[in-house]
Amino acid sequence: MTGRFAPTPSGRMHIGNVYAMLGAWLSARSRGERMMMRIEDVDGPRVVAGADRLMMDDLHWLGLDWDGEPMFQSRRTERYEYALECLRSQGVLYPCFCSRADIRAASAPNEGDGFTVYPGTCRRLLREHPEQVRARLTRGDRHSIRIAMPEAAVAFTDGVYGPRRYDLAREVGDCVIRRADGLFGYQLAVVVDDLDMGVDDIVRGRDLLRSTALQMRIRRCLLEGGFEPEHGGIDPCAAGRPASRCAARPAYAHLPLIDNAAGRRLAKRERSLDMGALRARGVRPEQIIGYCAWLLRLRPDPSACPPADLLADFSWTPLRGEHDDRILDPASPHTPAWLAEAL
Repeated sequence: MTGRFAPTPSGRMHIGNVYAMLGAWLSARSRGERMMMRIEDVDGPRVVAGADRLMMDDLHWLGLDWDGEPMFQSRRTERYEYALECLRSQGVLYPCFCSRADIRAASAPNEGDGFTVYPGTCRRLLREHPEQVRARLTRGDRHSIRIAMPEAAVAFTDGVYGPRRYDLAREVGDCVIRRADGLFGYQLAVVVDDLDMGVDDIVRGRDLLRSTALQMRIRRCLLEGGFEPEHGGIDPCAAGRPASRCAARPAYAHLPLIDNAAGRRLAKRERSLDMGALRARGVRPEQIIGYCAWLLRLRPDPSACPPADLLADFSWTPLRGEHDDRILDPASPHTPAWLAEAL
């Protein structure tokens, strides 16, 4: 199996990013797996110049390594174009002329994970008035491209949250895979990248649980559309296994989120907790790793330790019974002095 780091270079890493990356690194390295690096810079307007170098420097400083050279999404447009053609061959794509305001107005409230289910406006338009769609395309109207979800469910067993099941049509909805500005969507890019890198050990925040169902569906459609991964390992798909089984190969583990003292998800704009600020204050890498290990419930207290000390006893078992999001509370007796001062 192969794990991966997949940071977005939109700013300096913070404690929450390190916590997730430590989990990903331990999951892979504890089993002697490869660990890859992908810089998720497909959304150019969000990229902060130099942030990728700082992130990789911080990971080296923390003692979290990876194999080979990093992959940059911004250099992979041809692969995403190829993937789009594979999906088009399956007849699952359609143009969407809706604005974000249109979608918000027509959508039901989401469940707090930031996932808005598209109400299917343009899918119905294509079904009921295809001539209008053709006319708008001929006219050059601005549009994104969505992938249609079937009336079916996707199920998987998460390493932390256990069995999960999502109704693709009702709980996931049709997703944008190419934006109206021409940029490829996150959901398509990460599936293509994981296939090309041979990644099948995926660790990330629990806010992406629902996205996992979507990505499993995109993965299946790609493989059934003839998509051929770049990675050089032995692909079970090439050994005669059905594409639908190959599409379910990744193992997933989703982690509770890290919130600030106000209960809001930790963000990169909270500069006092980013790696640059903590390193400038003289905080040692072992202190940060030890605290993140405690957040992962791998240690009984947040005492300092290097990541290698966590490998022998690594397991997701402690998290399976404790799904509550973590709160960085300066008044908590578990909050070390260096972190309380930063908070």
